[in-house]
Amino acid sequence: MSERAAPFHCPYCGDEDLRPNEEGHGAWECAACNRAFRLKFLGLLSWGLDRSDTGGEPT
Repeated sequence: MSERAAPFHCPYCGDEDLRPNEEGHGAWECAACNRAFRLKFLGLLSWGLDRSDTGGEPT
């Protein structure tokens, strides 16, 4: 099993100075804007599986 990907930018200010937060899995803090946030994967969208190879719209 592979390691989960880390966010590249803060969702609030866009800065790249992110560090894991002590709150646990998925929690990050931004040193630039002094905000803490949590990321959570919700799942795959079913319409995303029905797209054609040409990048067509959902069916």
